[in-house]
This record gives sequence, structure tokens and C-alpha cells, in this order.
Amino acid sequence: MLQKEKIDQAIQILNETNTDAWLLFARETSDINEPSWGLVAPAGVVWQSAILITRRGQKIAIVGKYDDAAYRASGLYDDVIAYTQGIGESLRTVLTELDPKSIGLNFSKSNTASDGLTYGMFLQLQDLLNDTPYPARFISADPVVSRLRGRKTKSEASRIRAAINTTMQIFADVTPRIRVGVSEREIADWMQARVAELNLGYAWDKSDNPIVNIGPNSFPGHTPPSALKVEPGHVVHIDFGVKREEYCSDIQRVWYVLRAGEARAPQSVQKAFDAVAQTIEEGAKILRPGIAGWQVDARARQVIIGAGFPEYQHALGHQLGRTAHDGSTLLGPRWERYGDTPLGIVEEGQVFTLELGAMTDAGFIGLEEDVMVTANGCEFLEEPQTRMWEIGA
Repeated sequence: MLQKEKIDQAIQILNETNTDAWLLFARETSDINEPSWGLVAPAGVVWQSAILITRRGQKIAIVGKYDDAAYRASGLYDDVIAYTQGIGESLRTVLTELDPKSIGLNFSKSNTASDGLTYGMFLQLQDLLNDTPYPARFISADPVVSRLRGRKTKSEASRIRAAINTTMQIFADVTPRIRVGVSEREIADWMQARVAELNLGYAWDKSDNPIVNIGPNSFPGHTPPSALKVEPGHVVHIDFGVKREEYCSDIQRVWYVLRAGEARAPQSVQKAFDAVAQTIEEGAKILRPGIAGWQVDARARQVIIGAGFPEYQHALGHQLGRTAHDGSTLLGPRWERYGDTPLGIVEEGQVFTLELGAMTDAGFIGLEEDVMVTANGCEFLEEPQTRMWEIGA
């Protein structure tokens, strides 16, 4: 069971980070997502609920009556405590028995995956424990959650690979449908129909998944597909990711539509493609355990600028997992908007995207590959696009 793998991993990480206990505190999880809840819980909750995991291996869930059956049946916890009128007494009793000297809570200024404790729930927690020493022992659980989200277990890696394989099959299936006169909206509609047919979810919001860009007048970014249509001499760019068994893919591919008499893409388009592909390759070469995220991004910027193209205005890569943008360590520049995430250290088992693009007079050349960090480097999880996919006139 995936949750058991992650709980065992969490205990190991609590010891690594010298954190006595990790406390998840949430309510109405169908309405307000706690990003870490699904990692260690078998189901959502309605009333205020707590999961406590300690570095000594204790695992306790305190949930409202009527939520408790799924938690007992899961076998994940040493004790499942159900309450009716209020969680406070049970929570105080458990903390008194465990007496942790440090209690990690899910708040973070930089990492959204570690920031699941709402401000209202934080205030409730303080009120419930205001006559105890425990509020003074609260610390950020970001060091715990970052590692837990990043280090993929065998089950997680298998699910990510399955999502990627499905994504690549949909890319293969859509290729024959890219032809002169077809619009961005029509391509997106067909791909979304395949997602529905396969009973898959989306790695990000359905309104702009896939992102489809046709020709030089299409704006690359998180925008819905438009009515722009394929013409000879256009680049077609698609950014697409699915969610399968709660885990995501995130891949970009490009095609060039040949003009009459053309055997291959023009030199200007090919040059941009080669520069983007080479930048990804060079980033992958230095991506390994122990390197800081910003260092990988810095190398990639050297390559694309050296090839004569502007530097991209985003990070080279983000982690991938339960969401398209997962984990903490970012392969990005040390810009204000990214907080501390580019300072994170790459670890074995993390899954990253490597992505960037360059604009040409035929359209946007954007590539994105998914890679897993290994003991000595990284592994591409799909066959990377190393040549332009050309569509006959």
C-alpha cells in the first residue's frame, strides 16, 4: 500500500531531520486540500482530524466518528481514536503521552506542498492546546514534507511511469490529426476526449490542458486553445499531462508542418529546436544527487544563451508527482518569486521536468522531458524528442 510506504519513509525522515513528531491537522478535505493528507491517509475527512507520526515509529489518527471506519480498516495506524463532540481532549491526551519536543506542522513560505495547514486551522490548534507546552514546540515541517514528496517510492515511480506511457501514446495518436486547417481547439478537444475515454485525470486544470500553440501568433503559456488553424510553415507545440492513479506526467512536444516543396524544417526553426534540445541534454548531464537546483538551471541558461537565444523566463524544471508542480527543490534561478526552492539539494528518487522553449517566426519551439534522479545522474522516463517531428504538406 502506497500510504504504508510513505509513512515508513516519513519515520526515517523525521529521524534524519531530528524532528520528534509530524502533526497533520485538517478538515473538510474534499473542499480544502491538504497536499500531504493523501500520502499518509486512506481517505479524506469531514471534521477536524489529526494524524501524528513520530520518529520513534508511533502512528496515531484522531478523526471524527463516521470517518474512523476507513482509518481502522487501513491498518496504517497503531491507534485510531474517534471523537464526537470535539477533538481537543483526545489531541491533548495523545500529545501528553508522546510529549514530543518538536512538532512539525505543514506551513512554509516557499513550498506549496508543505503549506497545507490553513491559518484558521492553525488558530484552532493553538486554542485547543493553549494550556499546554506544545504550541511553543511548533516548527515548520517543510524539511520533512519536501523530502517525503520528493523521494519517490517504488509504487510512486511505477504510477508516474504509467502516466508518462499513456501521455506518449496520446501524443502518437494525435500526430496524424495535425494537418492543415485543424484548429488549436480541435486538437485539444480530441486529446481531452481521449483522456475521458481512458478515464484519466489532468495534471493541471482542464481549461488549458493540453496547451496547444499553432504558428507565430499563438501565445505560449497557460492559456486555453484558440481558433487558430494549422497552415503550411507552422510549428505546432503541445504541452500536456495526465493524472493516473493520483500521479502525473508533464511533457511538451513540437511538430513542423512542411510547405509545398520542403523536405525538412527551415534552418531557423531547426536551429531553435537543436538549441532547446541541447539545453535539456546539458541540464540532464549535471542533474545528480547533491547538486543545488539553481546550479542545474544556471548551466542550462549558459547553453541557450550561448546558442544565441534569449534566456527563458521560468525555471528549467520542477518536481513531478501527485501534482504537476510537486515537491520543494526547484531547478530554477535564485529569483524572489521562487523563495528558497532553488537552494534545495537534489536527491536520488526525485522526478523532475526539464523544459524550455524558443520563439521562431514559425511558432514556439518548446520541449519538456520527465526524468528521475538516480544514484549517479538521471534517467529519462520517456524517449526524449531529439528531432523535429515533421508533418507532410
